[in-house]
Amino acid sequence: MRPDEYAQYDATGLAELIRDNQVSVAEVHDAARGAIEAVNPALNAVVAGPWEVALDCDGDGAFAGIPFALKDFAIHAAGVPTRFGSRLTGQGVAFPHDTELMKRFRAAGLAAVALTTTPEFAFNGNTEPVTQGSTRNPWDRARSAGGSSGGSAVLVAARALPIAHATDGGGSIRIPASANGLVGLKPSRGRVSVAPDASEPLSGLGVEFGLTRSVRDCAALLDAVSGAAPGDKYVIRDPACPYIDEIGRDPGGLRIAIHTESWSGDPVDPEVVAAVAAVGSVLEGLGHHVRPDSPVFRWDQFVDANLPVWSVSLAEGIDALAAAVGTTPGAHNLEATTLACAEHGRRVTATELGGALAVFNEVSRTVGTFFTEYDLLLTPTLSRPPQLLGDLDSDDASLTPGQWMRKLLGVCSFTPLFNATGGPAISLPLGCTRSGLPIGVQLAAPMCDEGTLIAVAAQLETAMPWAHRMPEVNACGR
Repeated sequence: MRPDEYAQYDATGLAELIRDNQVSVAEVHDAARGAIEAVNPALNAVVAGPWEVALDCDGDGAFAGIPFALKDFAIHAAGVPTRFGSRLTGQGVAFPHDTELMKRFRAAGLAAVALTTTPEFAFNGNTEPVTQGSTRNPWDRARSAGGSSGGSAVLVAARALPIAHATDGGGSIRIPASANGLVGLKPSRGRVSVAPDASEPLSGLGVEFGLTRSVRDCAALLDAVSGAAPGDKYVIRDPACPYIDEIGRDPGGLRIAIHTESWSGDPVDPEVVAAVAAVGSVLEGLGHHVRPDSPVFRWDQFVDANLPVWSVSLAEGIDALAAAVGTTPGAHNLEATTLACAEHGRRVTATELGGALAVFNEVSRTVGTFFTEYDLLLTPTLSRPPQLLGDLDSDDASLTPGQWMRKLLGVCSFTPLFNATGGPAISLPLGCTRSGLPIGVQLAAPMCDEGTLIAVAAQLETAMPWAHRMPEVNACGR
């Protein structure tokens, strides 16, 4: 199997070829390594790999040995060093055990062949860590890959891999999905276990899942990895049917709110507004009821609440890793905004952290009430097309922690709301600029209703197909 042949298939398609004995796992992996080696020099998306021998997985799993990548953050495989995108960890920290999600990826037949780039401690909407340099967008190498799951997104978009691991604490699945033209689902809090190393990452803001090119891969992946593990803090309602069965299901005429004005007050690019409006028109044509509306909450208060939560989490993680590798955190091994926010986090009081969580509770109640009137909310994923490299410089020592947080959330104001509420949201590659850059459109749903998101996403994939679009840098050689 040549890399250009391999690159035509999503993960489900490759698994079908393997099960039908049309191609072997070894041939698929040879093609994947060739594809990664072909695109990575231009994109800088790989921290380690592609490995000659993939990590062990169950060849009888749903994905039948499909090549896959792990983001260099949060998840870990036993004995494989994780660097967290930082100079602080040196050559990385090797944990003696798999995380629960890693076990489920293996059981699903996903064979990890590489680690992908992330900004330092996943604390940026871009992927340009000092330790690794800029990860570049395959549609335009002068532009950002998004973050914090930028490396994973780039390899999937460039068709070097069909699927890759990702995390999301404020939009880090959906932001790079939008920037790279992918499907990016942030599942409900508790849908995918974070065992055993955490109970609620980022005080409940953080989740893990993956990035795909097709809705069916997204659904199949969620079927493979969802569900609680013993001792999980959150155990939520199981779906009424497998998520893959939502593909092709008629969800009926849904009540869908549409909103295109940034909650931060920052301008939204006219091409982004037009893309969302076009999706709204298609949804109406599909029999849904679409009208302008939005939850109402206080943006400044929301941003202020994010700062202590993120800063405390950074301080905890940095101090634990510094102790593990025997170093002292400082300007010599941390980027300027990371260091400033970690120092801020060490000063946050329990009362201040409790006040931030109270704001999130207020916002969650507001959004929950909003979803008693609507089934879905349609928005842009990002306010503008992919940014130029350097627009979000996490090593800018002139920025205070508050200024950095405000800058970050201003760029991605449509995504972090659903980390606070815990509800699911998905970015779909339904638009593009006149110059051909991807525009992601976000659909959000009430807590635990990934099924409706997937059903509507599949409708839109049929009505507004995107599989034919190909970035400038790709494994197909064209």
